[in-house]
Amino acid sequence: MARQCSRTGCSEAATASLTYDYAHAMAWLDPLHAERDPHAYDLCERHAARLSPPQGWQLRDRRFAEPASALIAV
Repeated sequence: MARQCSRTGCSEAATASLTYDYAHAMAWLDPLHAERDPHAYDLCERHAARLSPPQGWQLRDRRFAEPASALIAV
Protein backbone atom coordinates (compact mmCIF):
# COMPACT_ATOMS: atom_id res chain seq x y z
CA MET A 1 0.00 0.00 0.00
CA ALA A 2 1.35 3.43 -0.98
CA ARG A 3 1.97 5.97 1.74
CA GLN A 4 -0.03 9.19 1.72
CA CYS A 5 1.20 12.76 1.96
CA SER A 6 1.73 13.90 5.56
CA ARG A 7 0.04 17.27 4.96
CA THR A 8 -3.30 17.58 6.74
CA GLY A 9 -6.23 17.04 4.39
CA CYS A 10 -4.12 15.70 1.51
CA SER A 11 -4.80 12.16 0.33
CA GLU A 12 -2.30 12.10 -2.57
CA ALA A 13 0.41 9.45 -2.76
CA ALA A 14 3.73 10.47 -1.24
CA THR A 15 6.66 10.87 -3.65
CA ALA A 16 9.27 12.63 -1.49
CA SER A 17 10.67 12.53 2.04
CA LEU A 18 11.42 15.74 3.93
CA THR A 19 14.03 15.65 6.69
CA TYR A 20 15.52 18.56 8.60
CA ASP A 21 18.20 19.60 11.08
CA TYR A 22 17.19 22.47 13.37
CA ALA A 23 20.74 23.01 14.65
CA HIS A 24 22.02 23.77 11.14
CA ALA A 25 18.82 25.36 9.74
CA MET A 26 18.86 22.85 6.90
CA ALA A 27 16.14 20.77 5.23
CA TRP A 28 16.42 18.05 2.57
CA LEU A 29 13.95 16.70 0.04
CA ASP A 30 14.82 13.19 -1.09
CA PRO A 31 13.07 10.54 -3.16
CA LEU A 32 10.54 8.76 -0.96
CA HIS A 33 12.38 6.57 1.55
CA ALA A 34 11.67 2.86 1.13
CA GLU A 35 10.60 2.56 4.76
CA ARG A 36 8.56 5.05 6.76
CA ASP A 37 10.85 7.16 8.94
CA PRO A 38 9.25 8.66 12.07
CA HIS A 39 11.66 11.62 11.78
CA ALA A 40 10.69 12.48 8.19
CA TYR A 41 7.59 13.83 6.49
CA ASP A 42 6.23 12.09 3.40
CA LEU A 43 5.07 14.63 0.81
CA CYS A 44 3.17 14.35 -2.48
CA GLU A 45 4.59 15.94 -5.63
CA ARG A 46 2.46 19.09 -5.25
CA HIS A 47 3.46 19.77 -1.65
CA ALA A 48 7.12 18.95 -2.29
CA ALA A 49 7.20 21.37 -5.23
CA ARG A 50 5.59 24.18 -3.20
CA LEU A 51 7.72 23.70 -0.09
CA SER A 52 9.55 26.77 1.15
CA PRO A 53 11.81 26.59 4.20
CA PRO A 54 11.64 29.08 7.07
CA GLN A 55 13.54 32.34 6.58
CA GLY A 56 17.26 31.78 7.11
CA TRP A 57 17.05 28.04 6.36
CA GLN A 58 18.53 26.23 3.34
CA LEU A 59 16.59 23.63 1.39
CA ARG A 60 18.46 21.00 -0.61
CA ASP A 61 16.32 19.20 -3.17
CA ARG A 62 18.13 15.92 -3.80
CA ARG A 63 15.25 14.18 -5.59
CA PHE A 64 16.78 14.66 -9.03
CA ALA A 65 20.48 14.58 -8.16
CA GLU A 66 22.84 12.44 -10.18
CA PRO A 67 23.90 9.27 -8.36
CA ALA A 68 27.51 9.52 -7.13
CA SER A 69 28.53 6.64 -9.42
CA ALA A 70 27.44 8.69 -12.47
CA LEU A 71 29.79 11.53 -11.50
CA ILE A 72 32.96 9.43 -11.53
CA ALA A 73 35.15 10.14 -14.58
CA VAL A 74 36.28 7.15 -16.56
